[in-house]
Amino acid sequence: MTPASRSETKSPLVVAVTGASGMLYARELFAYLDSCPDLEVHAVASEAGEQVLRLELGLDLKELVGPRAIVHRSNDFAAPLASGSFRARGMVIIPCTMGTLGAIAQGQSRNLIHRAAEVMLKERRPLLLVVRETPLSLVHLRNLLAAAEAGATIFPAMPGFYHKPRDLTELARNFVGRLLDHLGLEHDLCKRWGE
Repeated sequence: MTPASRSETKSPLVVAVTGASGMLYARELFAYLDSCPDLEVHAVASEAGEQVLRLELGLDLKELVGPRAIVHRSNDFAAPLASGSFRARGMVIIPCTMGTLGAIAQGQSRNLIHRAAEVMLKERRPLLLVVRETPLSLVHLRNLLAAAEAGATIFPAMPGFYHKPRDLTELARNFVGRLLDHLGLEHDLCKRWGE
């Protein structure tokens, strides 16, 4: 993994984990972020996110995010992430439940994840929602549209297979590479088309 350069890492990155399946993606994202010594990372997980993390990977939040990340409680509305004056480079919610999506789309800040996402939208900063659900109901589709219209990037957990991944970890890394592209962070996690 190639860490991001100092010029790319001036502003902190916020990463939230909610209770959808797909913790493998979050693990690979945090593994990359831990390799960037100059990038400040703020992490927050919902209670359901921590539960699914234990079920899928047998990890707690601190084990997932590594020793350098700053961890916030999901009910801490006094955290820096809750304010527009906190100059984050962006936020990734990985994985993002449909409930979290709905709260963001409707402006219902019931926890720090929702509030931090609201801040990203109002401050016109990148908000990447790694949604994971199937099939999608009409309510889900309307919330996806509302979030996109508000400025979020809908980033469904739909990995590509043209690079012929050897295992699930490689598949997840390739997907995370696409996320990092959208955040402007240099990496060597995925093969680009034509390479």
